[in-house]
Amino acid sequence: MKKIKLIWDFRGPDARGTAEHHAHHLTEFAEDNQVEKNLVGFEELSSMYSIAYFIVPEEKMIEYRDKLRPHRGEWYEPETENE
Repeated sequence: MKKIKLIWDFRGPDARGTAEHHAHHLTEFAEDNQVEKNLVGFEELSSMYSIAYFIVPEEKMIEYRDKLRPHRGEWYEPETENE
C-alpha cells in the first residue's frame, strides 16, 4: 500500500517548537479518527526550519488533505535497515 507524507513547514527561530506543537495536534486528530498515531511526527531540519508530518494511506490522502490542509505532500518511502 502506497503512503503519502503530508507536511507542514515552519520557519523562524520558533520553528521547532511550532512543529512539535502542531505534531501534538496531529496526534490528537489521529487518535480521534482511529488512525495510527505513530505515523505522526516532527523533524528539525535546521535551526530555522522544521516540519510536522502525518503519513497517511494513499486512498485517504484527499480526505485528510481537505480536513488538515497541509502545506505540501510527498510519496512516503520508509527507510529499510538493509540499505
